[in-house]
Formats: sequence, structure tokens, C-alpha cells
Amino acid sequence: MSAGGFGSGGGIASERIESFSYTPARRLRPNAKVLPEHARGHNRALVLQTLFASGAMSRADIARATGLTRVSISDLVASLIADNLIVEVGLRETSRPGKPATLIDINRDEFQIVGLDLSDTEVFRGAVLTLDGEVVTMLEVPLDGATGVDAIAKAVALAADLVEEATVEVLGIGVGSPGVVDMTGTVRSAPNLGWTDVDLQGAIEQVAQVPVLVANDANAAVLAEYSFGGADGDLMLVSVGNGVGAGLLVGGHPLFGSRFAAGEIGHVVVGTDGGPLCACGKRGCLEAWLAVPHLRELLAAAEASDLPTAEVEQRREEILRAAGERLGVSLAAIVGALNLSEIIVSGPEELLAGVLLDAAIETVRARTMTEFHGGVQIRMSEQGADIVLRGTAVMVLSGLLGVS
Repeated sequence: MSAGGFGSGGGIASERIESFSYTPARRLRPNAKVLPEHARGHNRALVLQTLFASGAMSRADIARATGLTRVSISDLVASLIADNLIVEVGLRETSRPGKPATLIDINRDEFQIVGLDLSDTEVFRGAVLTLDGEVVTMLEVPLDGATGVDAIAKAVALAADLVEEATVEVLGIGVGSPGVVDMTGTVRSAPNLGWTDVDLQGAIEQVAQVPVLVANDANAAVLAEYSFGGADGDLMLVSVGNGVGAGLLVGGHPLFGSRFAAGEIGHVVVGTDGGPLCACGKRGCLEAWLAVPHLRELLAAAEASDLPTAEVEQRREEILRAAGERLGVSLAAIVGALNLSEIIVSGPEELLAGVLLDAAIETVRARTMTEFHGGVQIRMSEQGADIVLRGTAVMVLSGLLGVS
């Protein structure tokens, strides 16, 4: 069904959290009360964040968790109920005498989110998701080689179709796009799609008539790990597919960079000994070593050879280990610069898990100071193929409600 969103004159529009957007200027999650002049929007988000993270609670529970007074919580809860953002869900079961507390929770069944993942070179994928990041409906649109305005049209049509597929009001649309994306939702550069300075946010909003947030696909993916994958602290997600990119969270803030290209590690040359020719024209870029098509081509050539089985397996390990070592070289410098606590790798497990990831871990350990960086965890993501879609849901939650 079509949804009114923020422009419909509905409950949310009566007191939207104007100060919140998916920007580097603030932490993703509110974690304390603030000055009176900024308090109302912040404290509404603080209540929502507390419920989003913990589930149903009583008003007294929320007051204790947030440090706000019970009077303030009563007022905030009343306004959030009036805006249909939270709902009373029943009484707490208790054996104690007296009236049991009334539990409240985010109105999880009243809203859905539309997410688009434009990172694949063959198809655009989209989904209707719950506020908890679970996929309700999935749609795919074959690209059939479309670039430029044709690819834009496919993305816009997919978003519109998904809004129609939603069964309740659509809170907003999140889009994970390849390339460099600025804070206005403009794709500055996505060469594979032939996009330069494309106002993707505006194009989708004009048709879908709900709020839209657009970010780089790896920046979306790291949010999925942060909100739904249990990641904590300063972290980086490395996305390996047809290209290689990364999303970073430092001090609770998404890191975008001065030109919105933070995490664009795929075209950084790794080492000084040359290497495979990259699509960008340089030799030895991380993407040239690590991109999935390159790895599969090398592995297929080894398996098609006339070598004995044991030698084919040895060659396979050499290919994966070499790629893992190059990944480790690139990660070591980032770990040293940012003192990250966790690095998560997302991509095909049959290629990345095992030999390749082990080689990357060994290389990072060998190239950083154990005293300061020995505790960094490097692991595969458990979010699966929907990681970007789930991350776009977090973009909407953070940008429009101030929670993640």
C-alpha cells in the first residue's frame, strides 16, 4: 500500500525529530540527556533508542535507563503515543502485590521500511523490511546492462513498486549505492553505472513521496553489523564483491571523509612489487587482488589445468593466501591509524573464509604492534546476502527517528 510518511500530515509529521539525519555530525545513538534547548528531540530519540534496544519496558524502567525524571518520561511517552511511534503492549507479569506496570514498546507493527541494494552489477535488489531489519518482501530488477538514466529509472521504479508492496505505512526508503555518495543523497561517482552527480535521493523521493536516504553500500552494510550483528566499538566492514570497499564507524560516528570517499580502499595500490592490472589502469590495487571475479577466474584456471589434484589444491591455497596477505597489508595501516577494535569482512564465504581470512589476520598481526593492536578482532560477517538491505533500514531508523 502507498504510505503517507512525513509529508502526509499524519502523526509522525506533527513532531518529527528535525535535528536527526544520517550525518557525521552526531553519534548514531543518543546515550545521555542534553541541554534544555536541545532536549525535546534528543530525549524523544533517547526513549525510542532505549525501547529499540531493549524491547518492551515500563515507564519507570525507561526513567531509570535514561536518567530522565518520571515526569519527563510521562510527557515524552504521551507525545510518542500520540504520534503512533510507541504503543502500550500490556501489563507486566508479576507475583508482587499491587497493580502491575504497563509495558510500552516501539510500534513495530505499524511501520515498515523500504531498502534498495544497488551494489550488484547484474540486478538491483530491494525489500520491504520490518523495523527490526527482517525482510518481508523481496524484489529484483535485472539491469540488462543499463547505465546512466536507464539505471536511474530502474532504481526509481523498484522503489515505487516496493512502497506499493508494503502492508503498513512506510517510514522511509534507504538506498545503498556503489560509488561515492555525498550527504545530500547525490551519487558523485559510480563508474559501473555511468553515474556522475546523480541526485538519486531527489529522483526517488519525487516518485515515491516518502523520505529517502542514500549512502554508499559499504557504509550501509557496516550499520547492519552495528545494529543487528552485535558489533560494538570502533569498527570497519570490508565489503568484497565485484569491487572492494569499506564502511567505518569511529566513536559512534559514521566516517565519510572530506570528499565522502572514506573507505574507498579498493583502488589503493598494495605493495611496491606491481601486481595484477586493475580496471582503473593501475597495477596492484587491492581490488585487482581481491575482487570476486578476479579470484574466481584464477581458481577456475587452476582447476582446469592438468595438474594433479594435490597440486591444484596447493595452487588454490596460494591464490587465496596471496589475496589475503594483500588485504592484511591494507588493513594493517588502517588498524594502526585508527586503533580499531573490530574488522568484519562481508562477501562469498567459500572464497573469503578460511585460507584468505587467516592470511589477512596473520599479516595484520605481523605488521602492527601487539601491545596496542593485538586485540583487534577480524571475522566474517554473519549477516548474509541481505546485509546492505538491512543496513539501509538502519539508515532510515537513524535518520528519521534517531535510533539504530
